[in-house]
Amino acid sequence: MEEPIIQSRIDLSQFSAQIDRLRQRIATVIVGQQQAVDLILTAILADGHVLLEGVPGVAKTLLARMTARLVDARFSRIQFTPDLMPSDVLGTTVFNMKTSEFDFHEGPVFADVVLVDEINRAPAKTQAALFEVMEERQVSIDGTTHRMGDLYTIIATQNPVEQEGTYKLPEAQLDRFLLKVEMGYPNVDEEVEILQRHQSNVRHAKLDGLDPIITRDQLLALRRTMQQVLVDGTLLRYIAQIVQQTRTSRAVYLGASPRAAVAMLQCSKAYALLQGRDFVTPDDIKAVTPSVLQHRVMLTAEAEMQGYTVAKLVQNLIDKVEVPK
Repeated sequence: MEEPIIQSRIDLSQFSAQIDRLRQRIATVIVGQQQAVDLILTAILADGHVLLEGVPGVAKTLLARMTARLVDARFSRIQFTPDLMPSDVLGTTVFNMKTSEFDFHEGPVFADVVLVDEINRAPAKTQAALFEVMEERQVSIDGTTHRMGDLYTIIATQNPVEQEGTYKLPEAQLDRFLLKVEMGYPNVDEEVEILQRHQSNVRHAKLDGLDPIITRDQLLALRRTMQQVLVDGTLLRYIAQIVQQTRTSRAVYLGASPRAAVAMLQCSKAYALLQGRDFVTPDDIKAVTPSVLQHRVMLTAEAEMQGYTVAKLVQNLIDKVEVPK
């Protein structure tokens, strides 16, 4: 039984060095938020989209932009506003007087990594246009289909406050995001470091001038490598049991679907790679599960009245499942 495991070992030394450099580069600008950084990288490796949520001023947009810049890929940014139309995101056809034909002008959604700022600010019609691209990885305009690249990743942000004038994302559309990452406040030591940097007039490097640390081809190669990460059969059952807990808990109105279980598997494999391992441990599953489930589970009205939050409930459900030895 041990022989095939030895043969399937993967040399991750070069990749681990790149990830360490990437983390160090981000830390020169952003204080703390290490877990959020790892989860964003996990989503990119697992070929999924990520939603960042946090109060204003915790560096959601800065973190997303910086992560995208450190990957050698085409990057674009869309600021969602209440008057944004689908054509502003997808692009439009324009009549060319010289050729007497219609030319398609690509919108900002045509890039490898797309940052969508305040995704809940745009009306439902514009949100739906974006989610179609996220799911299908293509745009159909005037009968012509335009496919996205292999690396295509959406990093979206939203604030949990200031909900007046916003358009809440339906649960079915939230499910398109592989991970929902909550960025909280810094602790006292981190806040002191932030103040010290500003007190010392430390100038942040311009993001446009950042040199990429990992190339597009290297990232795609790592996605292929991720499929070789080993997952023991007991861990597959562990994932299934956690998902089953969300369906049987009396505090849950809508439990996680099989898509959530697949997302837990893919994310745990990507997270293991980020830790420099070619095998998944229960800790990898525990690390990614809250971000996989918290936007896919709905609480009952009674549970909300008792003060439960989805994040707290998910953690309780994880703790109920016995960890494989």
